[in-house]
Amino acid sequence: MIYLDHNATTPLSPEARNAMMPLLGDLLGNPSGIHASARLARAVVDEARDRIAALLGAKSHEIIFTSGGTESCNLAILGLARRHRTFAKNHLVTASTEHHAVLHTMRSLVEREGFELTEVPVDAQGVIDPDVFAAALRPETLLASVMVANNETGVIQPIAELSALCWERGIFFHSDAVQAFGKIPCKPVDLGVDALSATAHKFHGPHGAGFLWLRSGVSIEAIQHGGFHENERRPGTENVPAIAGMAAAAEVAVRGASGTEKQARESELRDRLWQGIRTIDPSAFRNAASAPSLANTLNVSFPGCDGETLLMGLDLEGVAASSGSACMVGSIQASHVLLAMGASEDLARATVRFSLGQETTPEAIDVTLTALSRVLRRQSRPRQL
Repeated sequence: MIYLDHNATTPLSPEARNAMMPLLGDLLGNPSGIHASARLARAVVDEARDRIAALLGAKSHEIIFTSGGTESCNLAILGLARRHRTFAKNHLVTASTEHHAVLHTMRSLVEREGFELTEVPVDAQGVIDPDVFAAALRPETLLASVMVANNETGVIQPIAELSALCWERGIFFHSDAVQAFGKIPCKPVDLGVDALSATAHKFHGPHGAGFLWLRSGVSIEAIQHGGFHENERRPGTENVPAIAGMAAAAEVAVRGASGTEKQARESELRDRLWQGIRTIDPSAFRNAASAPSLANTLNVSFPGCDGETLLMGLDLEGVAASSGSACMVGSIQASHVLLAMGASEDLARATVRFSLGQETTPEAIDVTLTALSRVLRRQSRPRQL
C-alpha cells in the first residue's frame, strides 16, 4: 500500500516503538503509587514531560498529558472559558475553518452555557485576515482559538500576529497545533499563545497520547473529575508507555521540523504529485494554492467527480488517501473548510487530500499518478458542453 494519509495518522516510528516496548513487557506500576514499580512509572512520565517541555522551550509543569488532540483542545477551551468567565467576559472567537474539536466545543458553550461566539471568516485561500480577526474582538471577549495549520488544506495561519492582537486586549489565545507540531516550528514563545494542543499520532508517536501546553500562571478548570493527576488539571492514570513513545517521537519530529531538508523534500514530492495530476486532469483544482501551507499537504478538487468514489477507487489500486469531507451517520458531508473558503458543495464533495510522510518516495508518487489516472478514467462525469 502507498500511504498518503499522514495528516490522519502516521506510522509509529522506531524510536517511539523502542521507548514503549520495555514498558509493555514487565509489570509497570501506577505512577501515583509509592512503591518501587510505581516510582519507576512516575520517573518515565516525569522524564517525558521534561523532554517535551525542552522541545517547546517551556517549563515542565506547563505540560499536561492527555489522551490526544481532541481532549487537549476541549480541556483548553472548556477549562479556560469556565475558569475565567465573568459577567463582563463571556465572548469567544474562532475561525470558520477550525477542526471540529474546537468548533463543536465552542458551539456547545454557546448552546449549553450561554456564551457568545464569533466564527471569523477566511479568504478564498483559507487564510484569516488579521484586520477581520481584530474586528471580531470585543471588550467582552474572553478567549480566542485559531489552529496553526489546517488539517485538510495545510494552510498556515498568522498565529503570532493574531495572538498579539489578543495579548494587547487581555484575551486568552489557544492554538490547535495538532497538524503543525513536528512539521514546522511551534514554540509557544514564538507564537505568543497561552495554550497549545498536540497529539502523538500525528508525528509518528502512538495513539492515545497527547499534551496541552498551558502558560505558567494561567489557571484552568478541570473538565473531568476523579483524581488529582497532572497537578489537579487532568484526572486519570497516565498512559505511561504511550507518553514515553510520544516524547521519543517528538524529539525526532522537532529536529526534522527545525531544518529545511525535510520540508524541501516533501514540497518537491507534493509539487511532483500536483504537476502529474494537472497532466492527467487539466480541470483539477488545487485548493489554497497561493496560501502558506504545510509542505506535505495537497488538497485537490476534481470537478464532476465524486470524492468518495475516487477514494474507494484509489484504495482498490493500493493507494490510501482521504477526502475533504467527513462521513457522519452514513452520509457524506461537504467539507466545512472548503465551504468556508467559497467552494460549492459539489466541488467540496469532489475533493481528495493527499498528505505525504517521511517514507514517501518519488516512485510512490509515480505509482499514485498511474493509479489515479485509471480511477479517473472510470469516473462518470457530466458531459462538458
